[in-house]
Amino acid sequence: MSAPPDLPDLVRPEDLTPWERLRQYTDARIALGRVGTSLPTAELLRFGQAHALARDAVQAELDVAALAKALAVETVQVRSQAAQRSEYLRRPDLGRTLHPESAQLLRAQRTNPTPEILIMVSDGLSALSAQRQAAEVLHTLLPGLHAAGLTVAPVLIATLARVALADEAAELLGARLALHLIGERPGLSSPDSLGAYLTYNPRPGTLDSARNCVSNIRPAGLDAGVAARRLLSLTVQALRRGLSGVELKDTDGVLSGGEGDAGNGLPKGSYSVIPEQSD
Repeated sequence: MSAPPDLPDLVRPEDLTPWERLRQYTDARIALGRVGTSLPTAELLRFGQAHALARDAVQAELDVAALAKALAVETVQVRSQAAQRSEYLRRPDLGRTLHPESAQLLRAQRTNPTPEILIMVSDGLSALSAQRQAAEVLHTLLPGLHAAGLTVAPVLIATLARVALADEAAELLGARLALHLIGERPGLSSPDSLGAYLTYNPRPGTLDSARNCVSNIRPAGLDAGVAARRLLSLTVQALRRGLSGVELKDTDGVLSGGEGDAGNGLPKGSYSVIPEQSD
């Protein structure tokens, strides 16, 4: 899915007010102007375009094969109990529970020892987000997790999924931590925003307060590489301290490859947390 070209600019740059020039720094709908009691025609057209892109993102289907190819790692496909997109949108509860066939598949794949981390990539409310952003995030994150000596289960690609779907999958595989990359609800200027939810000790019924969220991952928002480094730091801290959510603060740290603390089951000397670089 590709975005249509921008609408032609109907106002000459020299005619812009200082307030209107500020618009180049944000996607927020500011300095729209007015014609009488209404918006200018150009702004009405832009609004209609943004609304159509958001609706398309909500209805889009995830191209699982293309995503698996882009991830370039071992993947397993699972699905929720929602049968189709329309049901998924009307019944959020079905999107939080694995389909029985997928649950059985994961039971059969449980290994001994169990992996420390489960990563799930899913469509959520914008398949476009997972399609565009997930691979770039994981291409930075996975080498960091491996360098930290952490074991990661094959990446799950889930369809018609809500955030909590990763909790059940992680419990079935015995993972200590779940990281769920999922398409966020589209906004009028962000139809392709990816969210990442990190949960320590994930189980069905886990409260949202037990999750850390890194959101707005997209080219016009949070850079994928920065997001990956932040997730890497949060993952190590969550495993080391045995907690996540409101009890785990994002200290904007990234990992180095040197000697580090080795508490609560993490390999000794495999990592340390240092302040995040400004790049």
